[in-house]
Amino acid sequence: MKTQKDWKEELSPDTFHVLRDKGTERAFTGIYNEHFEKGVYRCAGCGTDLFESTSKFNSHCGWPAFSEALSKNVKEERDLTHGMVRTEIMCSNCDGHLGHVFPDGPTETGLRYCVNSLSLDFKEK
Repeated sequence: MKTQKDWKEELSPDTFHVLRDKGTERAFTGIYNEHFEKGVYRCAGCGTDLFESTSKFNSHCGWPAFSEALSKNVKEERDLTHGMVRTEIMCSNCDGHLGHVFPDGPTETGLRYCVNSLSLDFKEK
C-alpha cells in the first residue's frame, strides 16, 4: 500500500481529498454527473474497474449514480460520521473513498451507488 505522502504526490489536491480523506465534491460539479457514454468507470487512484456504464442512471442527486457495482472491486463499510448511519463504498484494491450506497434506487436492484466524480476515471468502450 502507498503512504499518504505517496498519494499526495500522485493525486491532485481535490482528488486526494475525496479518495484519501473521505471528502465529498460539491453536488452538480463533477464531470461524470451527466456523463452517459459507453464504457467502464475506474478508480482514479489505482485504475481498478468499479462500475459499468450500463448501470449508470440519472438520480438527480448531483453525483454520478449507479444501480450496481462490480462487486468484487467495491467494498462496503458502515459509516457513522456526520451524525448519520450510512454505507460507505470504497475501492477494494486501494481503499479509496468513492461515496455511499443507499437503498433508494429506482432500478430493479433498489440501490443507488452515489459516487464522487473525483474518485473516478472513465475508459470508453
